[in-house]
Amino acid sequence: MIKRAFTDHPASVGETYFQHMRMALGFGGRMVFAGFACLLHGFFPFLFKCTGRECIETLHDRIVVNRDRRKCADAPMASMPRDHAHLTAAE
Repeated sequence: MIKRAFTDHPASVGETYFQHMRMALGFGGRMVFAGFACLLHGFFPFLFKCTGRECIETLHDRIVVNRDRRKCADAPMASMPRDHAHLTAAE
């Protein structure tokens, strides 16, 4: 029963416990870095102009678009093309 608490969710996305741990720690580390970059951007608007947006886009591609290893096992892990037309010149 305790083992299932650690393995059910990772298995639901086609990962082992340790694969899932590595992915989650990687996502978390990127989010922490992007969060600090956004905080610094708030004080110094000339720094990290695109870091938050780029991190969100990258994580979205990795988490939502290409997350399930079972679906992506035979397909290349290429990112989906993004439409940046909505972005302003300031970004």
